Amino acid sequence: MPQGKPAGIACVQLLPDYRCALFGQPERPAVCVSLRPSEEMCGATREQALAYLTRLEAATRA
Repeated sequence: MPQGKPAGIACVQLLPDYRCALFGQPERPAVCVSLRPSEEMCGATREQALAYLTRLEAATRA
């Protein structure tokens, strides 16, 4: 996503099973490479993880 990924919009590299199509590839964006999943980030459910990511995106919006 050359212009960046807007908050609330799924990444174009997100596969139907929610895996990253660029994981492990050199073209994977640095911001994605630098993310380190944690229990706080992932939560106990997908909904909790998405809520965390929504807050992270809002906090880092340019």
